Amino acid sequence: MPIRTTGPTGHPDSAAVQRDAVTGKITSACAAVERIRDGATVATCGFIGIGFPENIAVAIEQCFLDSTRADEHGIGHPRDLTLVYAAGQGDGKERGLNHFGHDGLVARVIGGHWGLVPRLQALAVSNRIEAYNLPQGVISHLFRDIAAGRPGTLTRVGLGTYVDPRFDGGRLNTCTKADIVRLMEIDGEEYLFYKAFPIDVALIRGTTADPDGNVTMEKEALILESLAAAMAAHNSGGMVIVQVERIAERGSLNSRQVKIPGILVDCVVVAEKPEYHMQTFLEQYNPAFSGEIRVPLSSIAPMPMSARKIIARRAVLELTADAVVNLGIGMPEGIAAVAAEEGINDRMTMTTEPGVIGGIPAGGLNFGAASNTQVIIDQPSQFDFYDGGGLDIAFLGLAQADRAGNLNVSKFGSRLAGAGGFINISQNARRVVFVGTFTAGKLDIALEDGQLRIARDGTGIKFVEEVEHRTFSGAEAMKRGQKVLYVTERCVFRLSRDGLELIEIAPGIDLQHEILDLMAFRPIILGEPALMDDRIFHDMPMGLR
Repeated sequence: MPIRTTGPTGHPDSAAVQRDAVTGKITSACAAVERIRDGATVATCGFIGIGFPENIAVAIEQCFLDSTRADEHGIGHPRDLTLVYAAGQGDGKERGLNHFGHDGLVARVIGGHWGLVPRLQALAVSNRIEAYNLPQGVISHLFRDIAAGRPGTLTRVGLGTYVDPRFDGGRLNTCTKADIVRLMEIDGEEYLFYKAFPIDVALIRGTTADPDGNVTMEKEALILESLAAAMAAHNSGGMVIVQVERIAERGSLNSRQVKIPGILVDCVVVAEKPEYHMQTFLEQYNPAFSGEIRVPLSSIAPMPMSARKIIARRAVLELTADAVVNLGIGMPEGIAAVAAEEGINDRMTMTTEPGVIGGIPAGGLNFGAASNTQVIIDQPSQFDFYDGGGLDIAFLGLAQADRAGNLNVSKFGSRLAGAGGFINISQNARRVVFVGTFTAGKLDIALEDGQLRIARDGTGIKFVEEVEHRTFSGAEAMKRGQKVLYVTERCVFRLSRDGLELIEIAPGIDLQHEILDLMAFRPIILGEPALMDDRIFHDMPMGLR
């Protein structure tokens, strides 16, 4: 398929015409971006920085800003885009989807996670764009359903949360009016239907491409939803732009290593700078993340004693042999480090939602990557596994909880974090352990002879009467018979039919002054709460092996 050689203005690109005969689909980032029409629906793939086509995003931003400055009316191109993405793609500052954070460049965003894109957040909070937050797994499945020509995605994921149209329907601000989620009943069971729509442009990334557009991903840490998004765009009559690190000779790629077939690809862009094609937003290339090498477990440094380690240690006690586990971003990342320190990594299978099975999940801006993995699968397939009940236990962050056991990790006043994969995972794992500090803010603790002392408490109350944004529904969990724990450094709650029940307290903690007085409601207390395991509070391995 030859590259179309006219940009949005309809003028032919003579350089592109000359390149077609020699290099097939290979073109510059600028030439590829010029083909994106105003008002297009653009799908991007990536997980934080993994697999994100940074060079193409930079080119889109630069094209828009340059044309804005050059136009006598200050109108830039491409403009009024609808941006669709499953996982969070950004560094919390300027990279990733932050390149799209300009007035006029985007008109609508349908995203799975907003916490890493403050520039888009600012547009949404100020009602300058329409904004939706849908579950990450739903969006990755929606790409696949669009590719297959289905009317949308039918699932139970999101019932009872802010995505449910009986609540907000996934809308994040007052200027967002259209309903894109519908409640349906089939044989007496409730479902949510997420409506499909055409994808005009898919922006994806690989490692190597040939002039025909066949793409491999041998140095990438993840496969993601790249194939589904590429198929969705192609089958919608749209365009697929792929960023790669290098070009191989035509016909030289191993067919079993090709992840994106050339029949789907319109433009291949070679990254202009190494910083535009980093394996993660933290590392240029780590061979352990691509499976090139395996690292010894001794290379993982033990966590220092802290509130985070106490929480991770108590959470690890919920593990059972041969469990399939999901770890969320942030506080749950510490569970992998504690498991490594205790030498029990081989007694469970760690997974993360973008497609990692087995190994040691990385943290921070490396989150999503892992070392010593058993296999990397695509993200839509991972969410098939999750949504179908494949997870034995999930460890997820605890930002705000209420007396009914509902959780909020997605929206706090004017700050949009977004759900990411949280709704899919928390709703479908057989057991869920939410982990987080008891209060928000600059908590300072000390350990004295196995006793926990609160040297300085956080200033924010996390256990509130009613969460402001419902990312997890306690009522729905009880309907499913799900077992749910809420683990903090000083106490543990479990979900009961009547709400949160306090079941454990740390040694040295005053129940009234350091727990009940710092909650907006009184939890259920049946008798004397048990003491948390004494081993948690001593600075030595717990001997779990």
